[in-house]
Amino acid sequence: MTSSNRQPIPAASPVIGEEEIEAAVRVMRSGRVVQGPEVAAFEEGFSELVDGRHCVAVNSGTSALHLLLLAAGIGPGDEVIVPSFSFAATANVVRLVGADPVFADIEADTFCLDPAAVEAAITPRTAAIMPVHLYGHPAAMDKIMAIADQHKLAVVEDACQAHAAALNGTPVGAFGVGGTFSFYPTKNMHSLEGGMISTGDAEIARTLRLLRNQGMEQRYANEIVGCNMRLTDVAAAVGRVQLGKLQGWTEQRIANAAYLSEHITAPNVTTPVVAEGARHIYHQYTIRVSGDRDAAMARLTEAGVGNAVYYPTPIHRLRPFWEPDQKAGRHWDLPETERAAAEVFSLPVHPSLSQDDLERIVTAVNELGENL
Repeated sequence: MTSSNRQPIPAASPVIGEEEIEAAVRVMRSGRVVQGPEVAAFEEGFSELVDGRHCVAVNSGTSALHLLLLAAGIGPGDEVIVPSFSFAATANVVRLVGADPVFADIEADTFCLDPAAVEAAITPRTAAIMPVHLYGHPAAMDKIMAIADQHKLAVVEDACQAHAAALNGTPVGAFGVGGTFSFYPTKNMHSLEGGMISTGDAEIARTLRLLRNQGMEQRYANEIVGCNMRLTDVAAAVGRVQLGKLQGWTEQRIANAAYLSEHITAPNVTTPVVAEGARHIYHQYTIRVSGDRDAAMARLTEAGVGNAVYYPTPIHRLRPFWEPDQKAGRHWDLPETERAAAEVFSLPVHPSLSQDDLERIVTAVNELGENL
């Protein structure tokens, strides 16, 4: 494989176009820049993605998870079942509300929580299950919801990578007590930075609105102890522009992924699996390699094809979780999580890819051959 003089293909390509810039400037000139009409309009527009559920905008996806756990009544003494194969925020927020994350293994093909592992992890202290729709593939929500209903557990969806993903026609964020989305710049849509919470419960929605704004609905009439996790109107205006483009971008991601899966034929590479009934929206196009992953990634980088590992260290092995669990005598047996962390990495799939880019990616991956 030889390096190319052409520009490298980035692993991700955040879009900030003239429409986004004009929207931000318009809001700044208006003087209504925090928790104003743009935020309300963004919430109303996003509601259409989640079957008309109440939507509450906040300043990040992590804040969305944090506040939803609080609003759902999760706290000290509770356990929340989460995957370890995810970004650390998934477990961080459990600790931030004083609860304990219980790590369950993932399915080998979808990288999402394994329902059988979830059921095996339930204890008398279990209060909630937090499935992550990882890489944009929906978790097995039909089975997870059945388990939750049987054991009377809350389900909090981490849909931070899964805007417009669905299972059997139901969008993610419309299954459990609530769902959360991130608008970080590398997500399928963004608001520079921000998050959204969806819920079908009007009382939880009101509690969320209080929690994000110092516990008050009316100025200086504080009802509960709250936070400052508001979304700015500048960010919301950018998000509204991006929301209008999301459907087209999503279809392009799906088309790009289909091309890659059809044409990648390297024998030591496994392309993404899509479960029956799932709409995978490919926040990441994640492959497995059965040989030397570091060597494969280095060769792709040399060929000008961006790539990255999400996530090289499972959460249960990160110091803030490993050390307390060791002291408590907890030892997690997560073979599929460990295997995925050692074998996967992601290729470019974003909608800015050209046909030439797609062909270059396919050629570079197939040239990896069997010699890794």
